[in-house]
Amino acid sequence: MNQLPTIRSPWRTAILAACFLFLYAPMLLLVVYSFNSSQLVTVWESFSFHWYKVLFQDDAMLDAVGLSLTIAALSATMAVVLGTMAAVIIVRFGRFRGHSGFAFMLTAPLVMPDVITGLSLLLLFVAMGNTFGWPSDRGMLTIWLAHVTFCTAYVAVVINSRLRELDRSIEEAAMDLGATPLKVFFVITVPMIAPAIVTGWLLAFTLSLDDLVIASFVTGPGATTLPMAIFATVRRGVNPEINALASLILFVVGLVGFIAWRFMAHEEKQRLRDIQKAKRG
Repeated sequence: MNQLPTIRSPWRTAILAACFLFLYAPMLLLVVYSFNSSQLVTVWESFSFHWYKVLFQDDAMLDAVGLSLTIAALSATMAVVLGTMAAVIIVRFGRFRGHSGFAFMLTAPLVMPDVITGLSLLLLFVAMGNTFGWPSDRGMLTIWLAHVTFCTAYVAVVINSRLRELDRSIEEAAMDLGATPLKVFFVITVPMIAPAIVTGWLLAFTLSLDDLVIASFVTGPGATTLPMAIFATVRRGVNPEINALASLILFVVGLVGFIAWRFMAHEEKQRLRDIQKAKRG
């Protein structure tokens, strides 16, 4: 068999550096220009924290940030609960009547265009309001329901793949010793899939925080998310205040991502140590 040519170390380093430069140079440039005192986004004038001060005095933008963070956290939490339940049903319950249809409908939001999803949810909320009187108006509640709808699909896929990799002999041994299925799930299964749960929560949080199209369909007066506020501002011209806001978001997301990475790396090392102990025993 023909072997692929090995790339020498200097070339590997250069390719890796070029990839990182392509990915992160725009973000670095954005952070640098967030400290620019000029009102022109692309013209450097002098170093200043002026636009950060303007940002923290912009009540409308801060309200949008608070609303988006709240909806994203609530949506991610509910999506993790529903996605975990759906993944357990698909993987652990075996084949049942409607199994294929359930799996297809669960993953349908992954490939559904946001415009179609937003329009369908808008029609659903209007029909429910006219028929049942709930939801009485559109706002934070309808945005949360909409985000849970499509975030659940992403969480289910992540946890589904993790569940299929687990060794079921540990769960079976616990049930042979008298543990109930519910206790086995919370004491054994959940700790083993904890990295996937954290990953699914972070993915759902990011998707909810980033959503613009669906939220624009299902929102109402007085409920403006951060992407909607940024889009409305950019349509009138790029504001250097957005650079400051984006820099703060990058810092927070990077910090949370680093903490999550450290947690998952620790859990993976612990799992490998447990497997080695079990083999030696």
